[in-house]
Amino acid sequence: MTKLTAKQEEFAKALFKAYDTNTPLNEEDWQGVVKDDDTAYAVQDEVVKLKGKPTAGYKVSLTSKETQDMFDADSPLYGQQVAERFLQAPADVELKDLNEPLLEVELAFRAKEDLKPTDSLDDLFHKVTVAGDLELPDARFVDWFPDLGKYNVMSDCAVGGLVVYGEERDADQAFDRVDDAANVHAVLYKDGEKLKEGVSSEVLGNPFKSLQWLVQKLADQGKTFKKGQMVSSGTFVLPPKLTAGKWEVKFDNGFGDVVVNAR
Repeated sequence: MTKLTAKQEEFAKALFKAYDTNTPLNEEDWQGVVKDDDTAYAVQDEVVKLKGKPTAGYKVSLTSKETQDMFDADSPLYGQQVAERFLQAPADVELKDLNEPLLEVELAFRAKEDLKPTDSLDDLFHKVTVAGDLELPDARFVDWFPDLGKYNVMSDCAVGGLVVYGEERDADQAFDRVDDAANVHAVLYKDGEKLKEGVSSEVLGNPFKSLQWLVQKLADQGKTFKKGQMVSSGTFVLPPKLTAGKWEVKFDNGFGDVVVNAR
C-alpha cells in the first residue's frame, strides 16, 4: 500500500474539489507532486474515497501506440467512475457542467459475474455484456489535452468524464467468437456531417484485451472487477473536442447508434 505525503493528500483534495465544483486546476501548481504509477493510483483511490460513492465502473485509456506515445507511456491506464457518470443513450449533456470534454468512440463491457485475473479472453467473452458507447473524457485541469502529464492523468481518474452507452447484449450473442470483437466498425457524425471512422482493433488489437488487462491490473492492486460494473474499453479514433450539437456514432455488428446531444 502506497502512503501519500502531505502534499499528495493535498493534491487529492484539490482534485476532488475541482471535480465537485467544476473549477479546474492549473497543472503547474501540481507539477512533480506525483512521480510514479503506484502513487498516481493511490491519489486516484483517495479522490474516489472523497467522492463517498462506490466505484460503478472504469475507463481504460492509452490503448493504442499513438495515444501511449502522446503521454510517454508504455501501457494502458485506468480510471474509476461513479454510477452517475454512466448514462444510457440517447443522452443530453450540459457543457457548462463539464470542463474541456473530448469525445471517444468505444465498446463498453459490463460484468455478469465477478471477473478473475485468471480468466482467458474466451472466459471473459461468456461473462460480460457489450454495448457501443461514446465516452466523454474530461479533466480537472485547464487546457489539459494533449499535454497533461501521465501521472496527473492517472491521479485524475484517467480524466474520466461521462460514458454514454447503447443497448447491451450478451457478448457471446453479439459475436460468434471473441476474435470478432476486433472487427467492429464505427462512423462518427456531428450534426449529420461525417467526422471520423474507426475500427475496434485499434484497442490493443481487440477490446477484450483491454478488459483482460484491467481485470489483471485491478487484481495486482488487490481489487476485483465486480458483477454489475462497467468499463469503457478504449477509443477507436483520436478524440475531437466536444462542442454543442448532436453527436452520433453508427456502429455495425448490430450495435446500432449512440447519440449525445451537447448544449
